[in-house]
Amino acid sequence: MIENLYELAGGQETIKAATERFYERVMKDERLGAFFEGTDMAHLRSRQVMFISMLLGGRVYTGKEIHAAHAAVRVHGLTDAHFDLFLDHFRAALEEVGVKRENAEKMMIILESKRKGVLDA
Repeated sequence: MIENLYELAGGQETIKAATERFYERVMKDERLGAFFEGTDMAHLRSRQVMFISMLLGGRVYTGKEIHAAHAAVRVHGLTDAHFDLFLDHFRAALEEVGVKRENAEKMMIILESKRKGVLDA
């Protein structure tokens, strides 16, 4: 029996592939790309894979606390509208790599629960 969303999603390789697609989409989005200027994207992608995997029950996250990790982008105007766009892009990326829609929606609930930590000053 599958115990967690990490396994339902397809594990590490699926999360990694979805994260790659996610950042491809985000970087092409003129409303979001500027938030990543000067960012080491390889490092960010690896941390994001680790973070998403942890949220879904798959592994330990050793990166920055979510509020601290987003401090700089809050200063540059990160809003609820941007967070909505991020969720939309991640949902689409999950489906592009084969995650079933119902499982992607369950994952979105978990990601949505992090909105306050990302956005609140």
